[in-house]
Amino acid sequence: MRTLTRRSLLLSLPAVATAAEPTAFPGAAWQTRPPAALGLDAAKLDALAALLGGRGCVVKDGYVAAAWGDQTEVADILSSAKPILSTLLFFAIQEGKVAGPDALVADFGWELRPKDRSMTFRHLGAMTSGYARPEPPGVAWAYNDYAIQLYQKTLFDRVFQQEPAAVAHAPERLGALGLQDGLVFRETNRRIGASARDFARIVWLWANRGAWNSRQLLQRRFFDELMRPQTPPDLPASAEAGNDDYLGIGTFGGGSKHFTEYGAGCYGFNWWFNRTGRLHPQARLWPDAPEELVVSIGARGNNTAFWESRRMLLVGLGGAWGSLAGGDRDAPMNRALALFAQAAG
Repeated sequence: MRTLTRRSLLLSLPAVATAAEPTAFPGAAWQTRPPAALGLDAAKLDALAALLGGRGCVVKDGYVAAAWGDQTEVADILSSAKPILSTLLFFAIQEGKVAGPDALVADFGWELRPKDRSMTFRHLGAMTSGYARPEPPGVAWAYNDYAIQLYQKTLFDRVFQQEPAAVAHAPERLGALGLQDGLVFRETNRRIGASARDFARIVWLWANRGAWNSRQLLQRRFFDELMRPQTPPDLPASAEAGNDDYLGIGTFGGGSKHFTEYGAGCYGFNWWFNRTGRLHPQARLWPDAPEELVVSIGARGNNTAFWESRRMLLVGLGGAWGSLAGGDRDAPMNRALALFAQAAG
């Protein structure tokens, strides 16, 4: 594997601070600047890269300030891909293909059981759909990969009615971001592979509330209204039960109640928000990170984060993030996100 260090990536650039500039967007490639020129602490970024390993980057003001590992490797990003589904939902709403986040999933031809007929796209993006679980929509939290499978199949097969790559790469959608390596969709369950440098573009779109290079690619209202937790802090967990996949659609990868019970008060449209919740009422998910931080979490250390007000993002793929442990200051995820924040001073 080819390794790009922050030092080799930025060695040729002058290490002098510059005046604040407007937010930049990548063209054919990301532009790079040394951390000092962007007001960042290089030692903290080095420590973050050493802690995480794998491959990743930190972007500030639209410039790559640090990069490690192979930026071009396209690999399965597991559950960090789920926000891409919600991004495509927003495009579908903007294009008039879906009435809104509260449109009924049953309206797209699924023979849902009576208990599930009130299910909406908002429920699917919040892990509260109830599909394959005992409860009706909105009643309980369950990290649910059968519901995510329903989400992706509804979007690609019933809403867009095209192959996933054609949907995502369309020039009016994510194709407008100028992805360098492109997204790769697994044939069986449409799980998504991406490179670090391309996933950074998708995260940067969210960090800029749908704006891209002087164009409002996605209407800002989606982010102003929906970029927040969609689960009440006291939402109970789903009851113990098996996977009742009565549609026979299969799974995105895991069970209908797996990975974690953290989610109440913290989850929405497949992003994690740094808030308190039912299982950690006295501390945020990551106590030493800013409350404003928005995070995607994928198995095998495939995580991203963005800090909108500081114009920063972090992509860490195949890294040593550890498990999600809400409120635990000693957790590797908390320490990594704290280092990311500390790099900004």
